[in-house]
Amino acid sequence: MECNKCLLCDKPLKGRADKKYCDEQCRNQYNNSLNSDVSAEMRATQNILRKNRRILEEHLAEHDKVKKSLRRLTDAGFKPDYLTHLYTTKTGSQYRYCFEFGFMLLEDEMILIVKKSHGH
Repeated sequence: MECNKCLLCDKPLKGRADKKYCDEQCRNQYNNSLNSDVSAEMRATQNILRKNRRILEEHLAEHDKVKKSLRRLTDAGFKPDYLTHLYTTKTGSQYRYCFEFGFMLLEDEMILIVKKSHGH
């Protein structure tokens, strides 16, 4: 019978047949090493997306949709070029989304903020 070894330190494993690590520390170190290739640029982009989401959520508050000045959002740190996906309505209007919060750039430097409905 083949002896399984820890994926990090190569120590022989005891216990369950599907065990991959000798202890919790090796499991954590191994998984952290898998994510170590995340670059500073990727982390910065993720932080911008999180901040955009937070700003949209704060400005939407308890409403289904709301119009705000784009300047008001950008003054708070909102970056409209950072989004997670686009949604085009049947009429051709396009919403930019940052996770579940969408926004549409309007005339007169205004922005319409919505929260994704379960329908799309």
